[in-house]
Amino acid sequence: MIEFKRAQLGIALMRVRMSSQGFTLIELVIVIALIGILAAVAIPKFIDLSSTAQTSATQGIAGALASSSASNYAARKLSSSLGVAIANCTDVANTLQDGLPTNYTITSGAIAADETVTCTVTGPNSTTATFSATGIS
Repeated sequence: MIEFKRAQLGIALMRVRMSSQGFTLIELVIVIALIGILAAVAIPKFIDLSSTAQTSATQGIAGALASSSASNYAARKLSSSLGVAIANCTDVANTLQDGLPTNYTITSGAIAADETVTCTVTGPNSTTATFSATGIS
């Protein structure tokens, strides 16, 4: 009886060893096909996200320029020794602490003292955003 049980155990172990030798070709093909489908769906979403991120970054720079222009105007109204004079849209870049980041440009446009105009900043991949700038001497 004990010998019979050992024989059954041996046969069971052989079956386990034989059945766990790897994946079949069809299993591998199915996994590769699923990975291909996921990649085909994910890549266009990723490309769209990067263009959205660039647009948002340009809008963020425009917001920073508008804010620094308003702060500069208030400081300069308080004392002419504070802030910088703004006579052109491009002068607003000087109000940022570290200046305008690389790959960004501001379209030139004259600004009269105490006048607020809309200026345009251009970022990577020609993304654009507008901001308000107030001139001050």
